[in-house]
Amino acid sequence: MLERLVARAGDPSCVQDWRTEAFRVIAPGAKRLPSIAAPIVQESASTAHPSAWACIATPVHFTAGMRSVTMATDGILNLAPGEATELSADFNRVFGGAGVRLSVSRGALLSCLFDGAIEVATSDPEEVAGNDVFGFQPTGPDGARLRRLMSEMEMWLFDHPVNRARAAQARQPITGLWLWGGAIAGEAMPSVRGWCAGQDPFFGAFGSEHEYPCAAGSGVVVCAEQPGSNEWLEAERRWLLPAVAALRSGRLKRLELSAADRRFSVGKGPNLRFWRRPRPWWESYGIQ
Repeated sequence: MLERLVARAGDPSCVQDWRTEAFRVIAPGAKRLPSIAAPIVQESASTAHPSAWACIATPVHFTAGMRSVTMATDGILNLAPGEATELSADFNRVFGGAGVRLSVSRGALLSCLFDGAIEVATSDPEEVAGNDVFGFQPTGPDGARLRRLMSEMEMWLFDHPVNRARAAQARQPITGLWLWGGAIAGEAMPSVRGWCAGQDPFFGAFGSEHEYPCAAGSGVVVCAEQPGSNEWLEAERRWLLPAVAALRSGRLKRLELSAADRRFSVGKGPNLRFWRRPRPWWESYGIQ
C-alpha cells in the first residue's frame, strides 16, 4: 500500500525537520516547534524547580570498537513499563543529591530533570543510529556535564539487574541513555487542534489514539515499524488503510507520507500518474 501510494503521488518535497513539518498539521498557527521535552517540563511543573531543565533519556545500545563507539542501527530500544520504573528508582538512589533525577512519564518514556538551567545542543538519537556517536554528543557551555553524566550512566547500566533480565529474554542490553531534546521550565506551548498516535516522545504528549478516528481530521501518526515487517502490517491495517478510505470518500483532503528527508503528498484529485509502477519504498525515499 505504501509503495502504491508513493508511486501515485507527486514529486517528493525535501524535509529538513520532520517534526516541525508534522507539528504544523496539528498546530497550523505555531511559529516554531517547541522543545521536544517541553511537554515533560509542563507535566512536572508542580514538582520541578522554577529554573528546571528537562531532556529525554532514550535507552540505546552502543557497540564499542577499537577506535570508535557506534550506536547500532537498531540501537534505539523499547522499555517495558516495569523496566522504566526500576531504572528510574535505582538511578535516583545512586545519583541522589547530584541535582538531577530520572522520571517516568507516558508509559515507559524516561526523562532527566535537572534542578538548574542547562545550556547545551543535543542530537536526536534517530540521527545517531548506525553512526559513530562522537560527532553527535552534547555540545555547548554545559555539554561536558551531559557527556560526563552519559558516561556515568553507561557504567551504572553495566551488569544492571534490568540488563540481566533482558539478557535472559534474549533482548539487547541497555548500554546507555541518550540525552536530548532539552527544554526549560515555563516554555510556552502553542494551542493544538487535531490528534496524534504512535510512540514519539514529542507527539505522544498531544494524544495517543489507538485506531484511526472515525471523524477524520488533521492528525499525525508516527510509525517506527519497518515497512514490510510483521509489525508494519499492523500499522498499515490500523492507520494507512483507513486513511486511504477517508481520502477516497473525501473526508480527508490530503495524505502526507514522510520518511528520511522526503515527503510525498497524495490527494483525492485526478491521478495523472496511474502509469507509474511502484518501486521499493526505500528507493523512493532515497534510503540505502
